Amino acid sequence: MNTKFKKLNNSIIKCKKCSRLIKFSKKISITKRKQNITEVYWGKPVAGFGDIDARLMIIGLAPAAHGGTRTGRAFTGDKSGDFLFSCLHKVGISNIPTSIHRKDGLKLNSTYITNILKCVPPEDKPLNKELSNCSNYFDNEIQNLKNLKVIISLGKIAFDNCVKFYKKNYLIKQKFIFKHGIKYKLPDGKILIACYHPSPRNVNTKVINKKKMISLLKAAKNHSKA
Repeated sequence: MNTKFKKLNNSIIKCKKCSRLIKFSKKISITKRKQNITEVYWGKPVAGFGDIDARLMIIGLAPAAHGGTRTGRAFTGDKSGDFLFSCLHKVGISNIPTSIHRKDGLKLNSTYITNILKCVPPEDKPLNKELSNCSNYFDNEIQNLKNLKVIISLGKIAFDNCVKFYKKNYLIKQKFIFKHGIKYKLPDGKILIACYHPSPRNVNTKVINKKKMISLLKAAKNHSKA
């Protein structure tokens, strides 16, 4: 990892801008979940990870309470991550089909994974001020990924906040509507692809399934090589 990313990730991990989120993360880390009662939780903001030469970025909303907040890595140690990485492995983006902990040997091929919000919000509902506080980190991630071509947003909030970032930096008149699989050309030439979030609720209700996810990932991978 280069100096810029090390500096950025250190500043994310040390961030205390949102007192509500810091308190909530600490509370989760102390109370824990029964099956993880003996573990030491990460309990801090969660930085992105992956290939810094990435041509593809995958963004979610926030680390899960007993996923990223426990393990210290986005989409790691939770059901959403289980689904996502089994699909990423199928299309050759990850070297293994699971993401369990930070030292599990996982490597990403030309892909960077992060969240719009670096801390878990109560009830998965961030405040606008919290999203605004965190937006600078997301801005920096996009700026530091010099080869970035395609962004996949997992869920509507991630999609809306990615659009907000671009509207802040460019004059955009185009309307962006969240719909699974829809692609938008962004002002800087990148492609934004909307994707249903691989949450247990969406998977269980068949809103998203492996066939749909793998198809979208293959298309994104192809676009990133163009």
